[in-house]
Amino acid sequence: MAGTVAVLKTSPVHVGGQLDESRAYFHRLFWTFPPCIEAFHHCKPLISIDGTHLYGKYGETLLIAIAQDGNSNILPVAFALVEGENAESWSFFISHLREHVTSQPGLLVISNRHNGIKAALEAPDGGWLPPSAYRAFCIRYVAANFAFTFKGKDARRLLVNATYAKTEVEFHYWFDILRSEDLAMCDWANRIEYSLWTQHCDEGRRFGHMTTNISECVNSILKGVRNVPVCSLVKATYGRLAELFVRKGREAEAQMGTGQQFSQHLVKCIEANLKTARCFTVTMYDRDNSEFTVAETTPTGSFSLGSYRVLLASQTCDCGYFQALHFPCPHALACCAYSRLTWEPYVHQVYRLSSVFSVYRMGFTPPIPEGFWPPYDGPIVIPDPNKRRAREGRSRSTRIRTNMDEADPNRPKRCGLCQQPGHTRRSCPQLGGAEHTRGHD
Repeated sequence: MAGTVAVLKTSPVHVGGQLDESRAYFHRLFWTFPPCIEAFHHCKPLISIDGTHLYGKYGETLLIAIAQDGNSNILPVAFALVEGENAESWSFFISHLREHVTSQPGLLVISNRHNGIKAALEAPDGGWLPPSAYRAFCIRYVAANFAFTFKGKDARRLLVNATYAKTEVEFHYWFDILRSEDLAMCDWANRIEYSLWTQHCDEGRRFGHMTTNISECVNSILKGVRNVPVCSLVKATYGRLAELFVRKGREAEAQMGTGQQFSQHLVKCIEANLKTARCFTVTMYDRDNSEFTVAETTPTGSFSLGSYRVLLASQTCDCGYFQALHFPCPHALACCAYSRLTWEPYVHQVYRLSSVFSVYRMGFTPPIPEGFWPPYDGPIVIPDPNKRRAREGRSRSTRIRTNMDEADPNRPKRCGLCQQPGHTRRSCPQLGGAEHTRGHD
């Protein structure tokens, strides 16, 4: 496909101490496709990066950059096949990602706390330093590191609650409880800059995304092709992205045909805010600048839930939801109803259905058959035998296990063939005949 970006890095081959110029070892590969590059301009201004190990003959790692559109659909935008997660490989991936895909200023990168990612993002000439770009940590990894030092689910829950707090008052409420549990916990958290792991200090750049879970979703989708050769892996990403663009493009087009202006995700959020079972008393203080106070009470009016300042002009509310999620919170909707204003102008452009449709507007074209490729004049790229996995034994897992990897001990084991409890694959009744007999033997 014209416009496809593929950056291949090789290493020299030496035979008997002499350089073999006719061959080269495969080292690293970065690739992305034109529809992905164009689509990212209409997605949320953030990107999630993560790596996943491959299961083939060679110990390679697949690095992925994931974006999300205004309808909460995840979209892989770039890939890299490298020797492992280290400073050099992450620098290779992130530098080409910035050069070819994420050239917009002010982007947010969500990742784990890997030292290789840190070194690549903090490079002076990498283009990832503020104000060109900002970094944020995945809260799941922060909480896992915290739990490794301080045992107990209650302490971890308090840290996560403080992390998700959208206002400074709410953050200090949970942080003070954590301080009363153990002062050392607060000292541990204070060693990390607040803008990297708290929502109330991110200035709305996260759009509510606190983890790299969208990357984990793509990892599961690619699980079936993580043991195939390089060429098949690249073809798989091309084919599955082409299918994704067709399906999501048709969905967005069908929604636009109904006359809707905003994505289904936003419409559901607004409807939920409008149906909230609370009573609001709105007072206007400045008509020109649209400044209000909203007193919130229970439906019976017997209990006050607080008072909030709402500034529609600057799209802020004391509850923090307006500036964090970039669409009106219940208090802002109450102010719009009080002033007979429509809430549509206070929604971020990314949530508009026209933006979602633009994400998938540029489709993929059928790949050119290999017989019609132009002639290649260069060394033959071969796999590096030094990177081949050991033939015997199961490879040791380097994954850092978290609470999401913990299995339920009370869950019954199921057969790998029929998924029914009470027996295993070896004794499965579906095998039948001699195979079933051998399974019992």
